[in-house]
Amino acid sequence: MKVIGILGMGYVGIPLALRISETGSKIIGFDVIQDRIDVLNSGKSPIKHLPDAEVARMVTTGFEGTTDFSRAAECDALIICVPTPLDRSREPDLSFVTATMDAIAPYLRAGQLLSLESTTWPGTTEEVLLPYVTKAGLEVGKDFFLVYSPEREDPGNENFDTRTIPKIVGGHTPACLAAGEALYGEFIDVVVPVSSTRAAEMVKLLENIHRSINIGLVNELKVVADAMGLDIFEVIDAAKTKPFGFTAYYPGPGIGGHCIPIDPFYLTWKAREYGLHTRFIELAGEINAAMPQYVVDKTVRALNEVGKSLKGAKVLALGIAYKRDVDDMRESPSVFVMELLRDWGADVHYCDPNVPHFPKMREHNFDLSSVDLTPEVLAEYDAALLLTDHRDFDYDLIAKHAKLVIDTRGKFPDADNVRRA
Repeated sequence: MKVIGILGMGYVGIPLALRISETGSKIIGFDVIQDRIDVLNSGKSPIKHLPDAEVARMVTTGFEGTTDFSRAAECDALIICVPTPLDRSREPDLSFVTATMDAIAPYLRAGQLLSLESTTWPGTTEEVLLPYVTKAGLEVGKDFFLVYSPEREDPGNENFDTRTIPKIVGGHTPACLAAGEALYGEFIDVVVPVSSTRAAEMVKLLENIHRSINIGLVNELKVVADAMGLDIFEVIDAAKTKPFGFTAYYPGPGIGGHCIPIDPFYLTWKAREYGLHTRFIELAGEINAAMPQYVVDKTVRALNEVGKSLKGAKVLALGIAYKRDVDDMRESPSVFVMELLRDWGADVHYCDPNVPHFPKMREHNFDLSSVDLTPEVLAEYDAALLLTDHRDFDYDLIAKHAKLVIDTRGKFPDADNVRRA
């Protein structure tokens, strides 16, 4: 029986472990957060959209979670699924990857396969991981196998799961690629080989830069359409009836999650090494980053129309997760909107059925819990801002009882108390 170690038990690592457990392989899940390991070992899920029953099944089939990285020596394959955020200067932060490699380096051995799934710049596998392996006295492609296979998780997507999303794999050598295809082919329906780890790293960046640019385009068009008195959501819905040559992207209060706000900057940073300036990519990033301010400006104008100042106004943020029907707060634009409102003197609260308490975050701090949506509660607020369009929200209730609705998601019909943002 193969033993597979997954390093990083979060939004990527846990779904991967759940899928692999269905094939009968033994899984060791590594994380530095003891509380998360304890929750997993008890058969519970720390992530809302992953059911407790699935985690319990995984535990009964032999999953073990641990903070003891010496157990990496027991593993035939090691898959790294740790975050790769940006630092305060908006430059790549690989500290989670290097910390993981520092932890497992003494326990690397002949016969193992090491795969990096974390999003990063083209060349990371060769420049960062390979030196650890060679320092351990192992020869890549001969007695050790090194691959890059970008994660493609989409939390909350009911149409695709880990098994059915095709898996890109690039190897440091042809033998590494063959080993990577064999490993992932055991639990992924379709494995797509590419020529190198650098090509695989670029694939992931292209996928998310494509989305970032198109979201930036539609966010800019939203501003233009609003100035012209047009409803951008009506325009998009009409345009998508064209059966070819158009893909619908929708605007919002910004972009969030672990990929789209971050990944483009990994490429722009690396491109500077080649004397290149990625103007198109950076422009999209600037547009998307400006959307929280746009939403706040629209809120100010909407309040002014009803004779209210933002300072001292009681404002309810509806939805603070970065996307619909998940509890993932990473890079959520809702948080940036809330901070701007607070900085301008508003009394800010939130409602999110997926996030009962505002979590501890590295750069954001709110001591808040989600309020219950009732007619009485809605009537207490001067404005309600729809930021994340969860399906659990009762939109009819909100429209009927909120004094003023600021709609960034196109969920409300035109009404006297509704303003688009």
